[in-house]
Amino acid sequence: MNRRTFVQLGAAGGMALLGGCGPIRELFGRRHAWRDLPASNSGPVRRLLDRAGYGPVPGDPAGVAQIGHEAYVEEQLRADLPEDPTVSLQIARMDVFTLSASEMGDISFKSAQAQLQQAALLRAVYSPNQLYERMVAIWSDHFNIYAPKAYGSYRIPTDYVEVIRKHALGKFPDMVLASAKSPAMLEYLDNHLNRKGTANENYARELMELHTLGVHGGYTQRDVQEVARCFTGWTIESRFGRSRGRFLFDESRHDDGEKFVLGVRIAPGLGVRAGERVIEIITSHPSTASHIARKLCGHFVGAGFPDLERRVAAVYLQTKGDIRSMLREILNSKELLESPPLPKRPFDFVVSALRAVDAGTDAGAPVLDHLDKMGHLPNMWPMPDGYPADAHAWTGTLLARWNFAYALASGRIEGTKPRLGEGVKNLSEARRIACEAVLGVPSKAVGSAPKAVRDAPTFQSALFAALASPEFQWR
Repeated sequence: MNRRTFVQLGAAGGMALLGGCGPIRELFGRRHAWRDLPASNSGPVRRLLDRAGYGPVPGDPAGVAQIGHEAYVEEQLRADLPEDPTVSLQIARMDVFTLSASEMGDISFKSAQAQLQQAALLRAVYSPNQLYERMVAIWSDHFNIYAPKAYGSYRIPTDYVEVIRKHALGKFPDMVLASAKSPAMLEYLDNHLNRKGTANENYARELMELHTLGVHGGYTQRDVQEVARCFTGWTIESRFGRSRGRFLFDESRHDDGEKFVLGVRIAPGLGVRAGERVIEIITSHPSTASHIARKLCGHFVGAGFPDLERRVAAVYLQTKGDIRSMLREILNSKELLESPPLPKRPFDFVVSALRAVDAGTDAGAPVLDHLDKMGHLPNMWPMPDGYPADAHAWTGTLLARWNFAYALASGRIEGTKPRLGEGVKNLSEARRIACEAVLGVPSKAVGSAPKAVRDAPTFQSALFAALASPEFQWR
């Protein structure tokens, strides 16, 4: 594709996205004639695949249309579909998943970070359990840890496995407790320094403001101080001859006096149970139910659906924070299908593009470099609130997105190759495949696809125009 065409396509897409308008169409199902798949022209099918996961790979829409919406949701909630053994083996061999934090001294921080980011990308692209991987990303943001701080690069892999992946579809209170005892979180929010007499409030504040109750959840500064006292002595094992880098409750540092949290008395003498009792109190609070419901609804349907948020909050309270039950309420709701398009953050964009073009990729440094230029590498957000979700936060990534789309479509990313439409020589057929596979436009509606895709002089340019289009920046 020549430079003039690239700039023209990019400018058109950028103006549409920056303007908040553009031709954002209802997403359609699609078929892939090059794989002899039956037609699937159902809008809700594409919507479900874009929201519950990272968008379809060839064959997904037909499969979902065949088993039905609710059956697909239940399949995804079980999260027990067999993983690609090659991908699983590649991840299992990574140093960050074979060594403990205390054994990673010979690995650079940068290498540890890259391995974890590569694993996250590989799983998101290739896992058939798409909802599970999306929830892993959501909770990784919710319990955000900045890898470059202290030994975060070495500690996050254990947190990723034992906190996020273990509880991603389980009970929310269990995940909060696991996070509270995670050495990665203890170090990131300074609770490993929290001791009686000089209580450190960092973790206590973020636990209530971000992880559970929400900023308007009804707690006071006095509650922050009392919660901080409850978590004194929650630290990281560092003694010689012990299993270093694990959670340690140091009774000598613990303030074992009486405390009051949200009006509830926590008796003296409880030791480590004082902190555990705090988590029981705040994770069963209605404010936490509302906060988590709002967060999940925002991710899957967007803001402005108070009825759905109330229903999901009620499910939280009824099930004691069962994540699967909340997701079932959201994914089977009419709001999911009626809500307006949601912006794809860069990680979502990259993964959905790789899936759409049926890419074979190692998710190595060249792909991660593109994601880095978009500002969305996992575990690289320094603040505890996680990467922003609104579209305005990511409008500055448009040029980097176009560069990635162009490199992907033209096969210029080392270790990554699009397999979509291999062997197709007829140009009109190639354009149609690009429309269907990337944008979900069915054969009978190809005339409504973006003009840049319909008039592209080559399959690669059609693929680029589809990936760079305003339509593909939304889900």
